[in-house]
Amino acid sequence: MGVVNIKEIKEMINLMNENSLVELEIEKDDMRIRLKKTATGIESFSGPVVFHGQNAPLPQEKAQGAPAAEEKSIVKTVEIKAPMVGTFYRAPSPESAAYVEVGQVIEAGQVICIIEAMKLMNEIKSEVKGKILEILVDNAEPVEFGQSLFLIDPL
Repeated sequence: MGVVNIKEIKEMINLMNENSLVELEIEKDDMRIRLKKTATGIESFSGPVVFHGQNAPLPQEKAQGAPAAEEKSIVKTVEIKAPMVGTFYRAPSPESAAYVEVGQVIEAGQVICIIEAMKLMNEIKSEVKGKILEILVDNAEPVEFGQSLFLIDPL
């Protein structure tokens, strides 16, 4: 595994602070670093590589003085993640319509999918009101704990 010096970690933390990021994950050669802000500070652990904030300006763009108007157009997204390991289902049964579709506005507490775990069907509800931007998992696909299922534009 490669070696990361304290200066590189400080630069990553500064990048997070300057861009109001809550989480940052970087993979370089055979090394993976994930920094995540919590209520008590920043914790670090390794896990699958996930890149967030696709519409966020890159650090070099910001350094070149990106206009403030462009920064306001950044879409803030919320991920709904799998609370358990199981099989993801978009509808209550194969004959039924999906709970939600891309572009649909959902309410907090609305059922958005089912995860089957050990022969039990667990309804997954949205914690936020918003518009579905993307469904990240195919129907009947196995999911891991913490895997992103949906991208939501909060309203």
